[in-house]
Amino acid sequence: MSRVVVCCRKGSARYRGPMNLPNSLTVLRIFFVPLLIVVLLTRTPNVELWGFPMHFEFWGVLILLVAAATDWADGYFARRHSQVTTLGILLDPIADKLLISAAFISLVDMHLHLVPAWMVVIIIGREFTILGLRNIASAEGFTIAASALGKTKMVLQVCAVAVLITSARHPSLKRFAWFLLWLVVISALVSAGQYFLKFWSQLDDRIKQRRKLSLTETRKNSQDAVPL
Repeated sequence: MSRVVVCCRKGSARYRGPMNLPNSLTVLRIFFVPLLIVVLLTRTPNVELWGFPMHFEFWGVLILLVAAATDWADGYFARRHSQVTTLGILLDPIADKLLISAAFISLVDMHLHLVPAWMVVIIIGREFTILGLRNIASAEGFTIAASALGKTKMVLQVCAVAVLITSARHPSLKRFAWFLLWLVVISALVSAGQYFLKFWSQLDDRIKQRRKLSLTETRKNSQDAVPL
């Protein structure tokens, strides 16, 4: 029989296993991705409930907002109940990037001129570039805290996608959608620049430390060498 590992702190038992509540919410967000793609690309369902027409835009925005809510909830519960795990740290940014990438690519493929492809390339390219730099930083043994602009980027992206989806049915919202889209692109570029500068600074310090340590060891070995 497998045993559940619990951690008692301040009189409460807290689950420390890999599939706790925050991680379950993160996995749920990943499952929302194909559902959002199907709704946007098939433009269904279009139903009427209690006399109110609910087109695919409504369902698309609903799925997006619920998925975004799980992003807030998993972080909240992980911090509040001390349930931060390695699995959660790895999955959370991947889930965010999958959701946003799927939404923007679907909007391009809808052929409604809602968002230009070059903007989507910048947004998605930034996400995976930072993910790669973060992996390199982790391998080097250091982490880089997200800037305030980087933290608000996800909120801007969700708002932009929600308004873009809604503008498919309500063209009057296109100006506001484009305004949000430009904010997303600018914040993506600026926050990427900030992250790269922090990354390069810390990586350069690590390289200098390794060189200094290598020179020290070389000198020590040469001093310890016994002449023949």
